[in-house]
Amino acid sequence: MKIALLTLGCKLNFAETATYERGFRAAGLEVVPWSERADIYLVNTCSVTAMADSKSRNLVRKMHRINPEARIIVTGCSAELRRAEIEKIEGVSRVFGAAEKGLVVKETLGLLGIPFPAQQPVASPVFAAYSASDNRTRAFLKVQDGCNNYCKYCTVPYARGESRNIPIAECVQHAEQIAAEGVKEIVLTGVNTGDFGRTTGESFLDLLKALDAVEGIERYRISSIEPNLLTEEIVDWIASGTKFQPHFHIPLQTGSDELLSRMGRHYDTAFFAERIEMIRRKMERPGAPKVFFGIDVMVGLPGETDALFKDTFRFIDRVHPAFIHVFPYSRRPGTPAADMPDQVEESVKKHRVAVLEELCTRLHAEFREANRGVHERVLFESTEHGGQMEGYTGNYIRISRPYDPALVNTLVDIVID
Repeated sequence: MKIALLTLGCKLNFAETATYERGFRAAGLEVVPWSERADIYLVNTCSVTAMADSKSRNLVRKMHRINPEARIIVTGCSAELRRAEIEKIEGVSRVFGAAEKGLVVKETLGLLGIPFPAQQPVASPVFAAYSASDNRTRAFLKVQDGCNNYCKYCTVPYARGESRNIPIAECVQHAEQIAAEGVKEIVLTGVNTGDFGRTTGESFLDLLKALDAVEGIERYRISSIEPNLLTEEIVDWIASGTKFQPHFHIPLQTGSDELLSRMGRHYDTAFFAERIEMIRRKMERPGAPKVFFGIDVMVGLPGETDALFKDTFRFIDRVHPAFIHVFPYSRRPGTPAADMPDQVEESVKKHRVAVLEELCTRLHAEFREANRGVHERVLFESTEHGGQMEGYTGNYIRISRPYDPALVNTLVDIVID
């Protein structure tokens, strides 16, 4: 029995798909590429934008055209938000919503008449998942799911539910499994990662401390954390000498206080700037690596005038991150922002994206230059590009050197040039 797994969207989806894959392999299914006519296709969908929803549905239809006789299983955010539409697509055998992810493998095997391998039932309040990168040097560990913020533009609380997490003991167990596979670096992921502990009464800092003690894992990164949840206590501990790297991904969304308030964000630009300055003050030293800050920015929110967009541009330039992940606002039915007046034209959004991407190019070049001559460590990956190998420093600068198989999955001391 052959199964193909297809994934759209975020790192959480890829981690979840990897966990489904391990379950199907344990049951004896052969995992194949989607192009190799499988008996069953699992499509893990995304709904972050209208285009993502459309791509998800089109991918399901494409799998049915490739093999009309195959069963198609659909899960993910679009499956939760657009369930009725997806269930009507020809060829779909089963749709699993947000609360049913822990049943995907068991119930899919049941459809096929294949016994479910004996294992302990999942007792945690969130579907636990992890995935390793193709080069087996980095793994993504999902520790939290859902969000309670209900920002006015966002469907995530509706697609993934409210904030919940697995216990620290289970996180540590997964980290130990990842270490046993030879992976050296773990990226902690979640919808609102810093909100960890809401359902178990534990703290995010206690999670970090427990993971720091796992043998075999040499580096950790925090994939995304809200500025109000990245506390001074957490930064003090990371800066004290831990496996957590000087690399933070912090959502900003807009550099306009007017829009931050209108969209229900829980901070203003002054607070955001103070967080960045606090981290730099505690973690940067002369001759030491600069902290990498990646920030998310959404352009074209309802009511974003040219003047407010310029506020965003000036604010980002002032806080000087190393990278900007820019994306246009997508009007999502059922969210308060979708019904707000002063919606921005798509052509204007496209122009503003281009402006911020140009700013990102400059900021990243300046970050790289600011780190020239600094001693760092690189975790080299297995992929070969034209006789070269690549890896990332702790502060997420990509380094290339002639390919040497002895250096794969090894931390190497270098001087950034």
